[in-house]
Parts: sequence; structure tokens; C-alpha cells
Amino acid sequence: MALLPILRYPDPRLHTVATAVAEVDEQVRQLVDDMLQTMYESDGVGLAATQVDVHRRVIVMDTSEQRDQPRVLINPELVKISDEMMVGEEGCLSVPTIYDAVPRHARVTVRALGRDGQPYEFDAEGLTAVCVQHEMDHLLGKVFVEYLSPLKRERIKTKMLKKAREEQKAR
Repeated sequence: MALLPILRYPDPRLHTVATAVAEVDEQVRQLVDDMLQTMYESDGVGLAATQVDVHRRVIVMDTSEQRDQPRVLINPELVKISDEMMVGEEGCLSVPTIYDAVPRHARVTVRALGRDGQPYEFDAEGLTAVCVQHEMDHLLGKVFVEYLSPLKRERIKTKMLKKAREEQKAR
């Protein structure tokens, strides 16, 4: 397994739309394992392949309290969404230290392939539903800050670019 570098907003590669995985082979399983290690090491609850500059429809997540229930979603799709919405504070490994309120469907039903390539379906609510929707946005080239006002988005972009320059100088 290997730690993968996570793209930071406003990197334009975060806006790339991911393509479907044709076959769950050893290369895809290795990507999944590396993404899980990267997510856990970064204290995240979810990670989309787009965030590690691999533009395939792959998500890993673990919203469990003990952080011991990894979930793999290959070619995920929402088959059902609730009319009820919820607003919660979201953060993102690609936009570190930034949190803001984003409206999401309160409940979703997801269909995906697992690490073994077998299809499965599950119902999600709360943090798991939010995480699925957040990560699926990444596969469509959308970052959560795009739900915010243009002013907030511009402030975040400025802050992230400044932080990147400071990190560059420190090296």
C-alpha cells in the first residue's frame, strides 16, 4: 500500500469528471487499498479517486465510530433520494481546515460494486448519506465549496492559494 498525494482546491484537476471502471481488476483493487490508507492517514471519512488525481469512479469511506468499517464504492449511483434535506457542516481533504454548511438529501439508497467487483446496494442516512453525496460530487468534478456563495468561494480560494505558497516556501 502507498500514501497518495491529495489534490488541493483550487487545483483544476478536481473538476475532472471521472469515467466508469470497466473491470474491477488488480489495479483497481490496489487503488482502493492505497486510497483507504490515504484516507485513514489523513483522518478523513471519505475519499474519491478524483482527489488523488485518478479520474475513475471509485470512492472509499468509513463513517464508523471506531474507523474499522471501510466501504468501497466502484461506479456508485444514487438509486433513491429522500425529499427531506439536511444541512450540516462539511469539510474536505482537498480543502483542509475549511468547514461550511451544505444542504444534502437526508437519506439515499446507493448501488455500487464492491472491492470484489460484486454489485451491492445499501441505504444511508446521517453522516453516511452526506459522505456518499459529497464523494459522488467529486466524481462529477464538483467540490463542496461550489455550494457556497461566490464571495465565500473566492475567500477560500485565496486562503488555499496563500497556504500553498507558504508551504512551498517552507520546503
